[in-house]
Amino acid sequence: MDEDRLKALLPRARAGDAEAFADLYRAFSRRVFGLCRHLLGSTESAEDATSEVFLRAQRAMSSYDSALPFSRWLLAIAANHCVDLLRRRRLETQLFAPEEAELPEPAGPGPSPLTAVLAGEKAAVVRSAIERLPERYRAPLVLRYYGDLSYDEIGATLRLPRSQVATLIFRAKKELRRTLAAGRKELIV
Repeated sequence: MDEDRLKALLPRARAGDAEAFADLYRAFSRRVFGLCRHLLGSTESAEDATSEVFLRAQRAMSSYDSALPFSRWLLAIAANHCVDLLRRRRLETQLFAPEEAELPEPAGPGPSPLTAVLAGEKAAVVRSAIERLPERYRAPLVLRYYGDLSYDEIGATLRLPRSQVATLIFRAKKELRRTLAAGRKELIV
């Protein structure tokens, strides 16, 4: 969505115009879904989270500060919601026996055009490697590269100091490189 169209929609959405908010949903839902998908690890959980994020955004629209880019504001809502879900999931795992715990749903392959098979396979390998990262590494990495949040914004979302965010992202990239290199070696052998 171009900047002028966004600037025209935001005041209307803030005033409660449902059609304006629907336009915002159409413009940003794929990006929010992608962030939720990477953080939560399943399509179904991401779909539910995306719906909840837009409900929360609609309720909070009157408090949106136009000095902040709308996409960052919306992605921060998404990141906070997903982090809350991950915390709840971890708590449930600790409270219940392993057989009763809610396990992450396996990721289903998404449809890809025939012309993009190789790119799709590479993306799937990287996505799979990211999903295998421990949550403490995965969340900051996804927020940085898929959510396009700054280290300070990630720190605020995860309630961590900026220096720890930088360390976690560094370690996540190191672990990701190791995992991807090991995967390449398996393909060669």
